[in-house]
Amino acid sequence: MPNIVDLNDFAGGAVAERFNLELQKALENIADPNTDPKKARKVTLTVTLVGNENRDIASVKVQTKSTLVPAKDTETAIVLDYDSKGKVTGAELKSGVKGQAYITENGEVADDTGKIISFK
Repeated sequence: MPNIVDLNDFAGGAVAERFNLELQKALENIADPNTDPKKARKVTLTVTLVGNENRDIASVKVQTKSTLVPAKDTETAIVLDYDSKGKVTGAELKSGVKGQAYITENGEVADDTGKIISFK
């Protein structure tokens, strides 16, 4: 059976170009270290045809889209506390354990929320 259209040339090459753009997005999504590489991505090419009243011409619309994998969740913890007026407040837990000090990347001692502790 002979080909009716060559997808490389169809719509002036726009179909192949759009497919390749979506394929590129999917490949970049797989390469992104923030996503799960084993989850499936999809590239969809939808061709919609509508005939005219005389049934001698079909209007063709082509849509391409990709279904990507979202970035993995980023997790952290917040230490709950109260301000001087009794209102709940919070700060990110930096030390890993509530109430535990740690040494920062700069060699300074900080409390569990990252606030530098002065020993002067």
